[in-house]
Amino acid sequence: MGKRIFLFLVTNIVIVLTLSVLMSVFGIGQYITPYGLDIQALAVLCLVWGMGGSFISLQMSRWVAKKATGVKLIQGQTGQEELDWVYQTVSRLAQQANLPTPEVGVYDSSELNAFATGPSKKRSLVAVSTGLLRSMRRDEVEGVLAHEIAHIGSGDMVTMTLLQGIINAFVMFFARIIAYVIVNAITRSSNSRSSWMLEFMIIMVLQVVLGILGSLVTSWFSRYREFKADAEGARLAGREKMVGALKRLMANTEMVESHHESLATLKINGRRGWAMFFSTHPPLQKRISALEANS
Repeated sequence: MGKRIFLFLVTNIVIVLTLSVLMSVFGIGQYITPYGLDIQALAVLCLVWGMGGSFISLQMSRWVAKKATGVKLIQGQTGQEELDWVYQTVSRLAQQANLPTPEVGVYDSSELNAFATGPSKKRSLVAVSTGLLRSMRRDEVEGVLAHEIAHIGSGDMVTMTLLQGIINAFVMFFARIIAYVIVNAITRSSNSRSSWMLEFMIIMVLQVVLGILGSLVTSWFSRYREFKADAEGARLAGREKMVGALKRLMANTEMVESHHESLATLKINGRRGWAMFFSTHPPLQKRISALEANS
């Protein structure tokens, strides 16, 4: 946990420093003028922070994933039959999907988990936990790997980054406009220290509220892409293997990591009621039913 928090802080420091330098070089940042709010300048500022932050995170995603989980890369020549099989299976599935073979890794964890990450199809990573390899049959593991290759083939990491960047930009944009209007209506003086503090606090609150609303969109799209990856995974490895992997996961719910959704694939949605709208993964039973309906 400490390592993941440290990497999260490092990633955000890199993002802030990089974007701060870029904005300084190009003179981006000031959107409140003596004549009022400069909408165009504000839009540029929010676009740079929203999209820039997301794409820097994407570029660092493979490195962060390796460091956060302790992934050990394999190349099919380890001499360990199981690990070599994992690499060969990923390579074969990638070839079926007309993709370059991604980096393949295994990390030591009792959880049932696998993930795909990376900034592009040529710079991607597929990693599986030792817990998954111990708990699933090979045909089920193949279904999991096919699911991950499907994510890479569909460009889901880039698409999610683009969507998140757009939402981040809109959240920043509307939070600042609303805060500016509220503060001016209350104080009629946006130049005083008290009004500046008030505007800052309102922006922070609005960014939290609007960010929560924005997460409904990203969560919905994430659930949608899971269904698509299941279907493509079934096409690559076979429907029975994909269904078998999902059913195996349902039988081992206590071994599912539920705290780091960004580094997960076949997860259980334990949320109920309205909270289900914030889940990035659909309930397993729905995913199984969708696959069986397409048989």
